[in-house]
Amino acid sequence: MLETATVVDTAMGPLNAILCTPDGPARAGLVLCDGSGPATRDAWQGVPGWLAGRGIATLRHDKPGCGGSPGDWRRQTFADRAAEGLAALATLRKQAGLERAGLIGYSQGGWISLLAAVNAPDQIDFVVTLGGPFVGVEEQERTLLARVMRRRGLPEPSVEAGLAWADERAARLAAGEGPARVLADQARHAGRDWAAVVCDRPYDTPEELAFFARSLSFDPGALLPFLPCPIMVFLGADDEHVPVERSLEVLGQRLPPRHRGRNGVAVLPGVGHMLYPVPPRPDVPLFDQLSPGFLPLLGDFLERIAP
Repeated sequence: MLETATVVDTAMGPLNAILCTPDGPARAGLVLCDGSGPATRDAWQGVPGWLAGRGIATLRHDKPGCGGSPGDWRRQTFADRAAEGLAALATLRKQAGLERAGLIGYSQGGWISLLAAVNAPDQIDFVVTLGGPFVGVEEQERTLLARVMRRRGLPEPSVEAGLAWADERAARLAAGEGPARVLADQARHAGRDWAAVVCDRPYDTPEELAFFARSLSFDPGALLPFLPCPIMVFLGADDEHVPVERSLEVLGQRLPPRHRGRNGVAVLPGVGHMLYPVPPRPDVPLFDQLSPGFLPLLGDFLERIAP
């Protein structure tokens, strides 16, 4: 494989990127879309090399304001992120000389990949999501907060109190109240036993709370009926972040039949949000801890839709 430094031109400026190409001709390509929070072009471990070994070119890039790239991801909307993914896809197609290409995204990056495909149906040939829920932002975050509080052993009244503040916070932000004012009220809960979960990052700065507010209306399930291309969905059976059963229910109800036989859904046992064991071993590279089913199933999907 060959890795080449490049850039993706976006509304926030040129983002540093890495183009990874196979030794021979590439039969397809994937843009790698990161999840929530900061991320750089070096975040995908051994996945680009594995894909290159199977004839798939990839492009991965910094999020704005990360890795020496300009901008600030906290000022983006999901639509901005989707436009960024499409710009990266255009760069990948041009520089690798591809006819078939798609997006693969983990966590929030899965949502972004889905949104990009619906926004530009003539530009994306397939989508892969890793640990991307198929419920709305508020439901997904509420599920995570409740599970973390219960895992930490908080009594049920504390869990309910924490969720009550999470619901109030989301409702006030959705109604347009400023993050700084919401944070001022949130500070009054600092001594509560649930505050370390419910009021921690990404709910503890005006910038990240503003990003959260802009994302509250997003519902991936509402996009599914309009998905123009095949999709491969990976979920970890032990994923604390994702309501897996609800996501499967939404997929079953809303995924259009037009690509039946080409779509795929896999719930991988024994792994969590990033398809690693929970918790991952600190002495083993994360790439080596990926679910043993993930890469073979990904390879099979790519063989079917881009032989």
